[in-house]
Amino acid sequence: MTLDVVNRQNEKVGSIELGEEAFGGQADLGLVWESVVQQNAAARRGTHHTKTRGEVRGSGRKPWRQKGTGRARVGEIRNPLWRTGGTVFGPRTRSYAYSLPKKVVRRALRAALVQKLHDGSVTVVDQLSVDEPKTSQAVELLAQLDVAGSALLVDTKCGEHLRLAVRNLSKVRVVDSNRLTARDVAAAARILVTPAAVEHLEKVLAS
Repeated sequence: MTLDVVNRQNEKVGSIELGEEAFGGQADLGLVWESVVQQNAAARRGTHHTKTRGEVRGSGRKPWRQKGTGRARVGEIRNPLWRTGGTVFGPRTRSYAYSLPKKVVRRALRAALVQKLHDGSVTVVDQLSVDEPKTSQAVELLAQLDVAGSALLVDTKCGEHLRLAVRNLSKVRVVDSNRLTARDVAAAARILVTPAAVEHLEKVLAS
């Protein structure tokens, strides 16, 4: 597969050949789903916490004697049956993170990129940079490249000016190619990538 390389004015300045081993074939969307779910789980804070009867504040004294009052027997005010008592089997603070095999993660990224290539959502730009860390310059760059919705900008090492320039754009993300994930790719409507990043991804995905 061959893609055109454009400059910042969206004018063709060359072309780049994509290796069949890294970017060919059909996309396995099941792997993409697995990877996205795993990353979403790892992103959860998991700080929810309910108190058990052993953690609720209150005395352990028996409220009233066992027999003779006509009331239901009770051992302590922290009893889960009481409104102010502890919670039984409630959510507890925990980590939702789990890992996937490295090969699965790599294949998921490949599948996500292949699907975007089939959709025509990938544009190779010779240089992704701005002169100053200003949002207006990032907006101008995206407008020249006909990007209207969400976008993902990928380079081998994105400049600090570019990172700061897109910081106020909620639908635009900047990612180094060595940190790219299937979740990043799947979430973006358009992907802008440099030739250097394509070469790096090709080496990683073909291995």
